Amino acid sequence: MNAADVIAQRLYAAGVRYAFGIPGGEVLTLIDALERAGIRFVLTKHENAAGFMAEGAWHATGAPAVLVATVGPGIANAFNVVANAEQDRVPMIVLSGMVDPAEALSYTHQVFDHGAAFARVCKASFVAPHGAVDVLADKAIRIAMSPRKGPVHIDLPIAIADADQPEARAPRIAVEGLTAPHGEALAAARAKFLAAKRPVIMAGLDVLEEPGGPATVQTFAEQHQIPVVTTYKGKGILPEDHPLSLGGHGLSPKADKIILPIFEDADCILSLGYDPIEMRAGWRDPWDPSKVIEFTHAPNTHDMHFAEAAWVCSITGGLDALAGAGTSEWGARPAETRQALLDTISPIGDWGPDHAMSEITKVLPANTLSSVDSGAHRILLSQHLFCRQPRALVQSTALCTMGCALPLALGHKVADPSRPAVCFIGDACLEMTIGELATVRDIGLPIVIVVFVDSSLSLIELKQRRSGMQNAGVDFLRTDFAAMARLYGGNAITVKGPGEAGPAMQEALTGDRFTLIEVEIPRRAYDGLI
Repeated sequence: MNAADVIAQRLYAAGVRYAFGIPGGEVLTLIDALERAGIRFVLTKHENAAGFMAEGAWHATGAPAVLVATVGPGIANAFNVVANAEQDRVPMIVLSGMVDPAEALSYTHQVFDHGAAFARVCKASFVAPHGAVDVLADKAIRIAMSPRKGPVHIDLPIAIADADQPEARAPRIAVEGLTAPHGEALAAARAKFLAAKRPVIMAGLDVLEEPGGPATVQTFAEQHQIPVVTTYKGKGILPEDHPLSLGGHGLSPKADKIILPIFEDADCILSLGYDPIEMRAGWRDPWDPSKVIEFTHAPNTHDMHFAEAAWVCSITGGLDALAGAGTSEWGARPAETRQALLDTISPIGDWGPDHAMSEITKVLPANTLSSVDSGAHRILLSQHLFCRQPRALVQSTALCTMGCALPLALGHKVADPSRPAVCFIGDACLEMTIGELATVRDIGLPIVIVVFVDSSLSLIELKQRRSGMQNAGVDFLRTDFAAMARLYGGNAITVKGPGEAGPAMQEALTGDRFTLIEVEIPRRAYDGLI
């Protein structure tokens, strides 16, 4: 086998069945090896979108995301999505072609130091070495999949990609599990929890990274009757139609006014896998550290909050160590809080994005995979959409980058065609990624794209007004997205008022190709909603 074969077979052994990217001469050997190993290479229109499609496939399968990029502009285009993978804890293997080092000494065309460029946003960056490519591939997979997960970059020199390698050793890609909490302080933490009358759970992304993590949290919450708050990434850890669920939070000042007092009034806060990288500044120091028992997968170096009792450990092991008799005495408070949150998303006025979201979310099948792009619509949708299972709503919550929703939905649909896939996107976000409509067309899978059209960067325009600044750089001309969708071979429906969005979604879900639902909303329609 050559080096490319070794990498491809190691990825296949790790469960990878899809890789995404754009070919160049420097990665042709690698793409050929991936296909021969049983890994389908999916051609995209931009490397940034390819990385988000790879992330979508990871959400569907649990296998590492794989992004392939060629030298120079190819790998440079991937920087944003790799930075997103680092902040959003996505185990991504970034494979790039590389001009051979000896050649690069006297040849500079498209040459720059890939490893140096990615060093700050990857857990590790390697140049594949002749004779030890198997060791390197195993190491890269283990690093990417170890807590907290993240991207690992492998540069594959052209000459080494084609070079025969020694017989490969058996794969070593198993990731060591996290241990349970221990130490003298654990007994004191357990006593604090068992004595609590008003405990609350704050659950984050790390819970999803443990086998059975969401089920353990649900069982624990039900046993002790503890209300559960999650981050946006953690939505669905506890099904959001469950009476103990207080939903996902982090970016809505309107919802925060209701949810943050729960933490102020609690006498014990269980912080379970909570990573505050998802939260707005209003979540800085949201609780008294003496009330917090924290189980997390990584040390606290963020300083967004503090916990006097904290362990880097298994979340499941931590809850097992705390379990005992006793239930909370919140009374009607969780139910009242839940109702108050529901009241905030009740549509107001004659017509706006809240009306459309309310109609659409009521008709979505329970197993729908939804994605949402960054902007005002994301904050509002994250309150409207009740997730009945983990990872039912995928988004960029740490880096909050635009241009993620369409490729996330498409990548997930490629890896799991059985689930309906719906992308919620703003008009500016769609214009940023509109070339990927061709990828949707080429793949031929029926996804639904809901685009909110107000010809403005709504969230930025709202911040601009609140700061007393003049209107500049946030408005643009209206694009006929329905016509654009038809040009790319899809179906299109335009929604302009109440009662239209729900039927449009029902029709779109029965389509045999992609359908774009164009939702026209008034300017400044998000005022008072988020």
